[in-house]
Amino acid sequence: MTGGAAEARAEIGVFGGSGFYSFLDGVEEVAVDTPYGAPSARVVLGEVGGRRVAFLPRHGAHHELPAHAINYRANLWAMKALGVRRIIGPCASGSLQPHVKVGDFVVCDQFVDRTRGRRDTFYDGPVATHVSSADPYCPELRGLLAQGCRDLGIPVHETGTVVVIQGPRFSTRAESRWFTAMGWEVINMTAYPEAILARELELCYANVSLITDYDVGLEGMEGLPAVSAQEVIETFRTNNERLRDLLFRVIPMIAPDPDPLCGTALATARL
Repeated sequence: MTGGAAEARAEIGVFGGSGFYSFLDGVEEVAVDTPYGAPSARVVLGEVGGRRVAFLPRHGAHHELPAHAINYRANLWAMKALGVRRIIGPCASGSLQPHVKVGDFVVCDQFVDRTRGRRDTFYDGPVATHVSSADPYCPELRGLLAQGCRDLGIPVHETGTVVVIQGPRFSTRAESRWFTAMGWEVINMTAYPEAILARELELCYANVSLITDYDVGLEGMEGLPAVSAQEVIETFRTNNERLRDLLFRVIPMIAPDPDPLCGTALATARL
């Protein structure tokens, strides 16, 4: 950390878009140096329900970083350097299935990686390290997020598979229809490699996908209406308000210690 911020600490991290931090109490910004370069932005520290929270806009302070250009390793390393042990990673996402409707939240339990060339490990040798990704998201955080949605009346899918595409382009209709045929529920560009990098650092991580539109292969099918840009913007705004409510409800309930699945990930990962 720089600028005399070495004493700054947090226990819970949130990745997401700009604006959330304006609702935190006792806000301060810190710059964090990492062995992997600079994170997407300065980390904003504050409090939610008496818990110290670190917020980092993954796309940068002004949304200047496309998904494929994000320094995911630096972002995760910065969180751990600040003392964070548990992370929530919301993502604006598209639906791949008719029953996953615009405005729904999906607490994903699986991902499919369709990215390429992203730096997605901290372990390039010499010690061979193979962290399990069979169940890539923290079960405890997932349960809290699902319950929080139910408590707040937010339509929620408690499981779901997110397919992560490289970007910055969107899918073709053929690609989108393939993803739908595979039975995957959600599509976005940022859910990978955050989850697996968190697991390599033995941090808990959970994704909540905020559905803003039907993906291109689904539009007009099954009687679904095509979604206009204005509707996407309105849904995005509404989702952000509900996400803020969800985070403020869930964060005070998060236990300080990692779930054993996440917190001991390296115990059986090295040969």
